Amino acid sequence: MDLSVLLPLVGILVVAAGFAGILAGLFGVGGGIILVPAYFYVFSATGFDGPQLMQICLATSLASIIVTSTRSVMAHNKRGAVDWGILKSWAPGIALGAVVGVLIAAGLRSDALAVIFAVLATIVGIYLAFGRKDWRIAPQMPGTVTRSILSPVLGFLSVLMGIGGGSFGVPLMTLYSVPMHRAVATAAGFGLLIAVPSVLGFIFVQVDGAPPWTLGAVNGPAFLITICMTVLTAPLGAKLAHALDAMVLRRIFAVFILLVAANMMREALWG
Repeated sequence: MDLSVLLPLVGILVVAAGFAGILAGLFGVGGGIILVPAYFYVFSATGFDGPQLMQICLATSLASIIVTSTRSVMAHNKRGAVDWGILKSWAPGIALGAVVGVLIAAGLRSDALAVIFAVLATIVGIYLAFGRKDWRIAPQMPGTVTRSILSPVLGFLSVLMGIGGGSFGVPLMTLYSVPMHRAVATAAGFGLLIAVPSVLGFIFVQVDGAPPWTLGAVNGPAFLITICMTVLTAPLGAKLAHALDAMVLRRIFAVFILLVAANMMREALWG
């Protein structure tokens, strides 16, 4: 490919990855909600737009989340904000849901996964835009029965979007009375629980017509560009999370997500 075309696309990945790292630390979202659309655009622009393109986007995003979430959890843990009790009790269900998500995603066409991403992102965006801090379901996190239902669902939906657990985990924990900053910090750990088993699964997915240097469905160059930026910017996001007004940030992030979701839906349905 001509460098005059390739270099701007690489630049887009660099900027998107840096932004994703900040969001990972700021909201505990793992950055996938930014990375998946960025990968989708870049791979499409370079001519790799086959029926399994979204599998590559999801898998590569989840691979980067392993690094990003680790960095984010470490930064939050230094401030004593991670609830390890929640992480340990929710880990089995989240991991199980992630594995099921890989099995389902591997059999879907790219356009179907793009529509799913857009719909789920719209739901997340609407909640962030209109949700209130005082909304509560219960005064504490759910017990064994409810947790055994919610945790696999959280892992499953996150894999279908190629994201960490923050987009669903943070709203869930705050509805169960976990303080916002603690929910953000703990949700960064959800990202690891989702990404590790799902990436192991995606490595064995056969993708026809994949970009060069792709292992299974994980693209190496996009992964390396991403982690080089996110390891630098995730700690900055974690620092900002403890210094800025959470509700103002939520509203700004919500508008951005809704715009991304609308564009993804347009691409999936009309190209």
